[in-house]
Amino acid sequence: MKLNRLLYIFYFIGLLSFASCSFDNHDAPSCRFSGSLVYKGEPIGVGYNDINFELWEANPKWDIKAAIMVAVAPEGSYSAELFSGNYKVKIVKGQGPFLALDTIPVQVNGTTKLDIEVTPFYMVRNPTYSISGRTVTGNFKIEQIVTDAALAKNIESVGIYVNKTIFVDMTQNNVCSSKTGTIADRNAVSLSVTVPSLLPVQNVVYARIGIKIAGVEDPIYSPVQQVTLQ
Repeated sequence: MKLNRLLYIFYFIGLLSFASCSFDNHDAPSCRFSGSLVYKGEPIGVGYNDINFELWEANPKWDIKAAIMVAVAPEGSYSAELFSGNYKVKIVKGQGPFLALDTIPVQVNGTTKLDIEVTPFYMVRNPTYSISGRTVTGNFKIEQIVTDAALAKNIESVGIYVNKTIFVDMTQNNVCSSKTGTIADRNAVSLSVTVPSLLPVQNVVYARIGIKIAGVEDPIYSPVQQVTLQ
């Protein structure tokens, strides 16, 4: 009886080993799927690690039915290594500073590029920066994109964010300044912030404008701009 049990155990271990080897011997994903979140072709700026979307394989291999999570970089781009096949792009409702999207079908084969068109609630327009000593002033305009009364949202706050690395947003910054409530003139918004001494010492920093929308978790941002302190 014990011998039969041992033989069964060895047989089971052998099956597991064979299955493991078979799985490991499959080729790695060879297709590159990439693109950006865009509005009329213009990339959408987001916070670091703020936005992820789901990729669902239409005919999943290995009977695994789970989403592949794809991260969106601060400048709005994304990239993933996949097997060739048919997929569905799904941005989870409530993610991102834009209107909800329908699921998007995509066929991935070789190098596949897809810019995902979204409709943001607002956009930062014409951001410029001036430097006086260690004070950085950002001047910009705010354009409201979604104006339909049933869909439009108010602005909770606008801010200027400065960091010593290119990863700069509402949660990652050395210093920031924000303005809440009603913006008197959206065509002439100005915010200033004084950068403290940095260790190690550096005069080059990175600035960005952000708009936090009421009832929306993720702000929208202007492109990151390198500035040199005087």
